[in-house]
Amino acid sequence: MNIFPAHRKTLLVSYALLTGFLSHAQQPTTTLNDVITHTPQGHTMQVPGLLSGQIPSLSYQKIILPGPQYLISDDPEYIRVPEGVALREPVQPGSVRLYLYNVNGVQQPEKMDRKIAAVIKNTGNQSMHIRMLKYSSQKPTTNYFFAGKQGLADFFSSQPETVAREVKPGASICLDPKQDKAVVKYDELVHGFYEFVIDQPGEISIVQTDLKTPATAAAARIKAPLDSKQYAGAGRGTYGVSNYRIIVDDTLDTQNGMTQLLIADGKKDPWVIGKEASTGELKSLAGNYGVIYNIEVSWKSTDGKALALITWNPHGDNSQWCGGMANTMIVSGGKFKEGIIQLPGNQLVTTKAPEAILVQIFTPAAGGGVQKAHFTYSPPGASCLPTPLVLVPVDLK
Repeated sequence: MNIFPAHRKTLLVSYALLTGFLSHAQQPTTTLNDVITHTPQGHTMQVPGLLSGQIPSLSYQKIILPGPQYLISDDPEYIRVPEGVALREPVQPGSVRLYLYNVNGVQQPEKMDRKIAAVIKNTGNQSMHIRMLKYSSQKPTTNYFFAGKQGLADFFSSQPETVAREVKPGASICLDPKQDKAVVKYDELVHGFYEFVIDQPGEISIVQTDLKTPATAAAARIKAPLDSKQYAGAGRGTYGVSNYRIIVDDTLDTQNGMTQLLIADGKKDPWVIGKEASTGELKSLAGNYGVIYNIEVSWKSTDGKALALITWNPHGDNSQWCGGMANTMIVSGGKFKEGIIQLPGNQLVTTKAPEAILVQIFTPAAGGGVQKAHFTYSPPGASCLPTPLVLVPVDLK
């Protein structure tokens, strides 16, 4: 993941702390209003002068929602040895979410093709039944932005399996059978985002091995996971939060101008904490990647304007790893119908201001009454954070 200026880490930028207040309500010019209202949903647009670190930030309450056990494998992100286990964590009966984000980083004695796969072992004394609830798996790729964006799109749109797989006591299977057959070349990312339910305790291993060895066999013969690289990945382990509900404190009024919502900034929204089984150490999940945010915004329009939701990449000039941003969200209806939207939808990534992406335009209620906008957000893999969600009053007339 991209988190700090180091290779493949997220850069956190205060850019004037992103909380500066303007002396007057900021509204788009007539020209920019026309640009926003005539842009197709999910497309990029040029909005010079509109985006800055001086947009007022919204305060909100954050509620931990019930959710699955959450595991992530992203430390080490690059697996530098020909064979090794990047993650090994116990799981309990119930629902589990796993985010797999690992790269074939083998250079010694030479670059070589590998496989990277998730293996689950039944550590209970009865047969385990495992059934996928959400499934997202991309082919190994060097296009990390594509994997992050498409991964969320596939996860949000996937449907539960109706048939469970059985795993005998002490036996193991590949969580994603396609991974056991996929060839992972040097510097290619294996990206998988899964949610499943099990009825016996188990153990999950993320293993890299040669193409001929079954991943289950490699996982069985490797006794301990690789050392953590600390600041070389978002984190690894089992984390205590998988789902949040975000409720903005006050009702927005379009007459008060632009505002922004900052999620996964490490400050207002701190990193979730987990524990790594192999060391017993507490671990923070830098970026909160894989955590799902269910966001609710109450708003009204006393001036008859609509409310555009846009997003952008404020980190484009900050490091070579932050030059693009790509995401996928679920958004409630407005000018465009509700649903899953890739951001951007007309190109791979957005780069930097003055470029932004139009997510939705929420239309005013009759008489300007209060209504609610809903959207589902997860910090996008491979992108630098935070990715501001900006609410802009616009005139549709």
